[in-house]
Amino acid sequence: MSRPAAQLKSLLARRHAVLMPGTPNALFANVIQELGYECAYVTGAGVTNMYLGAPDIGLVTMSEMVQHIAAIAESVDIPLLADGDTGFGNPVNTYRTVRAYECAGAAGIQIEDQVFPKKCGHFNGKGVIPTEEMVQKIKAAADARRDDDFQIVARTDAIAVNGLEDALERAHRYIEAGADVTFVEAPLNVDDIARIARELPVPQVFNYVFGGKTPPVDHAGLKDMQFGAALFANAALQAALLSVYNVLGELRRTGSLEAIKDALASFEMRQNAVRKGEFDTQEKSYR
Repeated sequence: MSRPAAQLKSLLARRHAVLMPGTPNALFANVIQELGYECAYVTGAGVTNMYLGAPDIGLVTMSEMVQHIAAIAESVDIPLLADGDTGFGNPVNTYRTVRAYECAGAAGIQIEDQVFPKKCGHFNGKGVIPTEEMVQKIKAAADARRDDDFQIVARTDAIAVNGLEDALERAHRYIEAGADVTFVEAPLNVDDIARIARELPVPQVFNYVFGGKTPPVDHAGLKDMQFGAALFANAALQAALLSVYNVLGELRRTGSLEAIKDALASFEMRQNAVRKGEFDTQEKSYR
């Protein structure tokens, strides 16, 4: 089996808009792998939401992300692209972040050009750092990786601040600096989405945010545009959150779950999702 970084590189290079669900924890990652997805994304927003109960406004730390990446990488075999926010500081911090992410088991990192503290790409009030400052972060990231296939995904949030032309110019500069993939966040119409994929020479990431600023494009359309990945960073989290509201709301109203048993995973499904059979086999082998 090839190394995870090489696997991720190959998936993105196909430009078939590989479906990339996001996960904030190992449990969701297990489900993603079991369902047959080829890769997953460790979402900073999801970790912040589920671990801290807080919004995606730059509160999660590098060490907290590394802890989550390591737990997820231990649990699944599919390659992981991990959210690196702004690199958690300057180019020297970015260098350390890449080293830590790679050691934790990530196959690639996404770094963005927002000012710190960053915000969700679909929030208002974002700001971006000077292009040259981000260029130096990307150079540091490229220097830091031990495996040349470890993917450096450079995201720009410049559309919301300076418009599409600046975002495209930044993406070209980031590619020249060593980015393997670019990710132009929050385009506002389908024409701009197509232009991003057409004009930038490396694989691109399309980010589907339910309720966000970017219009949806179906998977066939993204494949036709030759996007590298179709990212659904928090679909699992949003589905789980709605289910928790519905199930616990019913329990609060009625004191019973009998009316909505179909909304609950079975005991067997739960144990399968946490790989209990693997642990049972391991336990037996040491008796």
